[in-house]
Parts: sequence; C-alpha cells; structure tokens
Amino acid sequence: MSRPRDAAATKAALLDAATKLFGERGFDRTTVRDIASLAGVNQALLFRYYGSKDALFATVLATQSRELLEDSPAEHLLRNVLLRMMEEKPRREDHPLYAVLRSSHHDSAAEVVRRQLGEEYARALSSLTDAKDAELRADLVLAWVVGIGVLRSVFGKQPLANADADTVAALVTQAASVLLEHTEPG
Repeated sequence: MSRPRDAAATKAALLDAATKLFGERGFDRTTVRDIASLAGVNQALLFRYYGSKDALFATVLATQSRELLEDSPAEHLLRNVLLRMMEEKPRREDHPLYAVLRSSHHDSAAEVVRRQLGEEYARALSSLTDAKDAELRADLVLAWVVGIGVLRSVFGKQPLANADADTVAALVTQAASVLLEHTEPG
C-alpha cells in the first residue's frame, strides 16, 4: 500500500474514500478495511485520525452539510442546496442521499443526520421567518427538499430527474417563501 506523506493527506484520502464507499454501500456494508484500502493506507490510521467508523461517517456528513452552510447566507441556503442537489447526476451511486438512506436505520448514522440536517439546517432556515412555529416551517421545507432529492437522485423520477436546476430552484424557493418569508425567491 502506498501511503500519503503527511497526516493531512492521509485524513483527506480516508475522508474521500469513506464518502465514496458510504454512498455506494451505506454504513453497514462499508468496512474499515475497505475504506483504508481505497485510501491506500493501513486501517490503523483510520482509527488514529477518526477514532471509529461511526466518527468517520459523522465527519463525512458534517463536511458535506457544513460546506453549504458556510458558503450560503440563510436567505440563499434553500436555493443553493437545491442547485447543488440538481447539479448531481441523477441516480449517481455516491450521491450523499444514498449514504443517508442506506444508513438511516443505523443509530449512529441516524443521530448524525438528525443533528446535521435537523438542527443546523433547520436553525438556518427557521431564521428566515418571524412566525412562532418557525422550527416546524423549517422542518417542512427540509422534508420537501429531501423528498425532491429522493425522487430525483434515488428513483430517477421524470420529469424531475432531468429538470433544469434553475427552474426547480425558482419554483421551490417561490413556494417555500410562503413558509419562510425572508427566503430569496427564484
């Protein structure tokens, strides 16, 4: 096995390999050995840098969701999430939704998804309304986005699977602005 020369490169290789394999196989069918092998390192390094497979999975999901949260002001978050999701080729095996769906029955994975999606995204989206039920409104929008992702990326439902990203984002943000009035429509 060839090994990256430094800790940062090793961690990045492990994270990339884990992202790919969790997406293809889900949490339970992905082994530490497979992740390490794809990364070109010894599996002991996975435990050294991430502590456990659970922690690595949490890092994969957190990294993906944090990037969008950091790159998007709250009023543009919904549109940016939709555009990124629509950029992905439908039914791509390493799509993050595959990892979430294949792993949702696993307690650790479900907790990570709940915390990342349920708290961080909901907090950002709920800041877009002054309504008393802001959290419920944010959860409804999140449920819609996940449903769009599942229909498009997992089931390949037409015409959604081949729809223009800007059109989908404009329609969804316009409708969501009824619930989250400070969302930038279209």
